Amino acid sequence: MERLLNAMTVLSVVMLLLILFSVRRSHIRVEYSVSWLAASVILLIFSRWSSGLEWVARQLGLADPPLALVILMVCVFIVVIYRLSVRISDLKDANIAMAQRLAIVEFQLQDRNEQQG
Repeated sequence: MERLLNAMTVLSVVMLLLILFSVRRSHIRVEYSVSWLAASVILLIFSRWSSGLEWVARQLGLADPPLALVILMVCVFIVVIYRLSVRISDLKDANIAMAQRLAIVEFQLQDRNEQQG
């Protein structure tokens, strides 16, 4: 049990450092890094706070607290991935709308050039 919790602690610290370095080097925007930072902080807190982890395990009906941590983290990461999927969908829709507006402007410009020439 302790080895898994130590591994989760190391994983969360590595994630925190990776996210902070990515933000610093502008590989990821700050607004997208917040959810990843929150997920890694939650992982860090529960990997070191055994009584809180035992409470979560009891609430989930599990006998093994590290299993509760793994389940909790899978749920947190699913929420993060869902949030990013929604954002990607919004960007795709905006990109399609922009391409359509550009096509209309190009058509109008081409029409105007034909009328003048």
